[in-house]
Amino acid sequence: MIIKNKLLAALFLVLVYCQTASAQQDAQYTQYMFNTMSVNPAYAGSRGQLSIAGLYRSQWVGLDGSPETFTINLHSPIRNSNVGYGLSVVNDKIGEGTVQETYIDGLISYSIDVSLKGKLSFGLKLGGNILNLDFEQLRQRPGFEEAVGTDNIENKFSPNVGLGMYYHTNKFYAGLSAPNLLEVEHFDSADSDANQIDFLAKDRVNFYLITGYVFDLNDNLMFKPALLTKVVGGAPLQVDVSANFLFAEKFSFGAAYRWDAAVSALAGFQISDQIMLGLAYDKETTDFGSTQYNSGSFEIFLRWELVKSFEKLVSPRFF
Repeated sequence: MIIKNKLLAALFLVLVYCQTASAQQDAQYTQYMFNTMSVNPAYAGSRGQLSIAGLYRSQWVGLDGSPETFTINLHSPIRNSNVGYGLSVVNDKIGEGTVQETYIDGLISYSIDVSLKGKLSFGLKLGGNILNLDFEQLRQRPGFEEAVGTDNIENKFSPNVGLGMYYHTNKFYAGLSAPNLLEVEHFDSADSDANQIDFLAKDRVNFYLITGYVFDLNDNLMFKPALLTKVVGGAPLQVDVSANFLFAEKFSFGAAYRWDAAVSALAGFQISDQIMLGLAYDKETTDFGSTQYNSGSFEIFLRWELVKSFEKLVSPRFF
């Protein structure tokens, strides 16, 4: 039991440090291809109808205090215009509320026709995040008795601005974005006492490149390879490669690989013209993934769209 507690304390330190380190990163999603607005504001309104989506991610299941992320967003074009709008809410939690951060953003996009089939959109995101950190709860965990911080951080607001570009046709898409441009320092608990644990929470700009293409293999089967690359100062380059198949415009399945980090399995169900359900499972490929306290990461995604029965889509978008 002592060994287990030491391991959990060490892993929890990694969790908190990743959340509050000097190179703090945005939340990651395995099903980013179904949740594009979370990384690129120019995606808002691109599906041509009101779209509401929610995603829940439980990371490193089995580890005490492991991260949980919940996001909900809605977006739609404005009728008879080139303008789209959206709203995004993301909540990250570590350690039963020891660290909790909520992002609330409004988005607007403007699209232009650049060819008979292609549209180029420009997006702007404005909002902010609310940070809560309970040092007292943190110090109750083994190995954190000397954690610096006399006062808890409660509902600390920091502003946010993001930009993006997104090009798409019915078969291809590509986007470049920086959803968080302001390098805000949330707090710095550095102390001269070398025996204490210090924390620094400062945002870094995350740059995203996304792209994908849909191939029609036959009348009932489509194939879509996709790529997400994330660059942030002070952290390793993240590259996610995925390959998904869509059968009979109802059932999607595939796999993904996060470079030097994880492999994933994905499945999706188009329950009706309006409702889609997506599931994903990640397994770490690092040494951390082989511990008995890490059972992998899970995601569940649900999307509802305002598709009227008399306007049934001839071929639903695969992205």
